[in-house]
Amino acid sequence: MTSSTRYAASSYRDAASPYAEALGRVPVRRAELPLLGGLTRYWEYGDADADTTLVLVHGFRGDHHGLEPVVAQLGGGLRLISPDLPGFGESTPLTERDHDIAGYSDWLRAFVAGLGLTGRVVLLGHSFGSIVVAATLAGGNDGDGGAGERPDAVVLVNPIGQPALAGPRGVLTRLAIFYYWLAAALPERLGFALLRNRVIVRVMSIAMAKTRDRSLRAWIHGQHDSYFSAFSDRRVVLQAFRASVAHDVSEYAARVPEPTLLVAAVDDDITPIVAERRLRGLFPDARLVEIADVGHLIHYEKPVDATQAIQEFLATGGTEPGGRA
Repeated sequence: MTSSTRYAASSYRDAASPYAEALGRVPVRRAELPLLGGLTRYWEYGDADADTTLVLVHGFRGDHHGLEPVVAQLGGGLRLISPDLPGFGESTPLTERDHDIAGYSDWLRAFVAGLGLTGRVVLLGHSFGSIVVAATLAGGNDGDGGAGERPDAVVLVNPIGQPALAGPRGVLTRLAIFYYWLAAALPERLGFALLRNRVIVRVMSIAMAKTRDRSLRAWIHGQHDSYFSAFSDRRVVLQAFRASVAHDVSEYAARVPEPTLLVAAVDDDITPIVAERRLRGLFPDARLVEIADVGHLIHYEKPVDATQAIQEFLATGGTEPGGRA
């Protein structure tokens, strides 16, 4: 493995984004690392010489674009590194690991090590990324590997705090399981087409968005249309989906000793807020911030609230009690 990188200007600037102006003020560089038989592409934002670096891990079927509204708000005074998970976005699949929790944990350890970071390091995971981050720090899915270099702090946004089938919309999870099962059972070409079906993607987007702002809803749907099907092949997305419904952060919380911030949504349909409150108690050192009037899309609908919670957490080192936004 090598830590060499190649930098180029990012071409991404979504003029229709409500966060475009803020993001346009944040310097960005594109780079890549060869890891575990694949090529991980990532985007580095902000001050390359900052004392604090945040490494961001996005959710299932997304890519680095999903966390850019948060990046736009955090921007100044920090270095933010946001990779596309292997097999998603512009990153190629792993060939030396499966795309399950154990594989993604090994990848995240290798990625952080390959960056050669100095100063204060914070790991941030959103949704499925929260499981990957927690499992990585707990030592992996089967407890057969160390967590490697430890970060100074952890931030989990919309953490998956209980099994997916136990959520308030467990019936939708069962439908999703059937959908992915059918995609696996069909011939390769038909299964791949089903996974990228725009109608199904739109139904999912409508179900998750809580905002009543019509322009923001339209933008969110456009983001899902553009990036929710940016995966390399059927094998990758099916492996990742099985991992996303078979595991949750509560499995790993007790083995994550770092100061941890949980940024949870009061109206999250995947993990209800009562489960997030229980999750807080499983961590040795965690604070919980609850954001009202939003569901599983904090990063799209309430990035300013999330950023405020993250900035306060970083400023205090995670020692102050959490609150409600």
